[in-house]
Amino acid sequence: MNELFVQKILIDWNKISSYSYLRDIPAINQVAKIDLDSAVTFFVGENGTGKSTLLEAIAVSCGFNPEGGSRNYSFSTYDSHSELCDAMTIAKGWKKISWGYFLRAESFYNVATKEMDYADAAHPSEKYHEKSHGESFLALAQNNFKPNGLYILDEPEAALSPQRQLTLLIEINRLAQQGAQFIIVTHSPILLGLPESRIWSLDDKQIHVCKYEDTESYQVMELFINNREALLKQLFIPSS
Repeated sequence: MNELFVQKILIDWNKISSYSYLRDIPAINQVAKIDLDSAVTFFVGENGTGKSTLLEAIAVSCGFNPEGGSRNYSFSTYDSHSELCDAMTIAKGWKKISWGYFLRAESFYNVATKEMDYADAAHPSEKYHEKSHGESFLALAQNNFKPNGLYILDEPEAALSPQRQLTLLIEINRLAQQGAQFIIVTHSPILLGLPESRIWSLDDKQIHVCKYEDTESYQVMELFINNREALLKQLFIPSS
């Protein structure tokens, strides 16, 4: 057994309604088990392949609020999470999850607002709303990510410039070496470049381990950078 907090993700499809939309997501509708063997696990894939649905279920199954925050956060502005968490079992390692954070780009505003509500004299607010979106997003991560924690991130690059993505990459690498575990959904070829991480792709209608160079994020970015003029000329051909 490795030292990860989350060792395996198990799904019992008998607990999911036969009418559920989850059964119409090809990449996950037959998945019974996903083994985690790296301190940093990435899920990648085109929009609509089920990445965020899977990640959200993992987060809820690990005790996090569906909209994000630490495991102490308990609020709901819109109940949108799927029933996948009800059919999911998390096989945990020997280390107890004492701290963690679920950070998702789409509900960051709500989490930043709730952070103000939770603040008191002993725990003053960081006032994330007074910073730019990218600055506040990175500050929240830096303020809440610690060694030996579990961190679940949904498209963290959405708020960050390439330079800030590199800053986040440094933080992830540093903490992973200090006992932290990360499970991340991303389209960022910068974050995906982290050495010794494990990449699971949900493309090709199935979930499978993927090399960095085989991710569409890397391939599209490489194609654009190396062939920008020819690619744009091809893309902008007027339709007849």
